[in-house]
Amino acid sequence: MWGDGSIGCEGDIVGHFLALFSLLPFCIIVSFCTLIIFRRDLHTISYFGGLMLNEVLNWILKHIIRESRPTARAVLYTEYGMPSSHAQFVWFFATYMLLFLFIRIYTNYNWIDDLWKYCVGFGGYLAAVIVTYSRVYLGYHTFNQVFCGALLGTIFGGSWFCVVQLLLTPMFPFLAASPLGEFFMFRDSTLIPHVMWFEYTSSRAEARSRQRKITARKSQ
Repeated sequence: MWGDGSIGCEGDIVGHFLALFSLLPFCIIVSFCTLIIFRRDLHTISYFGGLMLNEVLNWILKHIIRESRPTARAVLYTEYGMPSSHAQFVWFFATYMLLFLFIRIYTNYNWIDDLWKYCVGFGGYLAAVIVTYSRVYLGYHTFNQVFCGALLGTIFGGSWFCVVQLLLTPMFPFLAASPLGEFFMFRDSTLIPHVMWFEYTSSRAEARSRQRKITARKSQ
């Protein structure tokens, strides 16, 4: 689905950089799998599920449209090129991330404290632009193929965020409290405004409590 490589003269630094950058979807998938295994957060699982549905949609559209890749790559790949899976993936990721940052994440009293949101949002779209450009530069897709992939990823990313926000989120407390949720240790962090700070203070308080108990036992 995501073949990589480069076309061009030997020593093409830009091509090598773009070839490496086009591996970003793989890095994102590994990161999601790691987060899900160790955190079990229901919203993270929903985000990743949307990315996977996005890939299924891309595969279906490719086999309906059946448009070949550029000539240089059509010889190497039998998979169709319209729309670009790379472009659709990264634009879904960037769009969902932007909406998550400014709708789901707590809002501070001034924009300076929220500056990190703007940086992360901008970084997500900048990465999406670079990955999209890499597919054309490396000869894997035409401009139309990456444009359609980016447009579909943006639309589906926004639509899936609405589904998670309006339909799935209200179900999170029930799922987390269900026997299945307890077995898999699913978490619902929707109502916690600052998850990292909450986990930090909770773990610190628990560590201090246990340390006091150990000290008390030793003094007896």
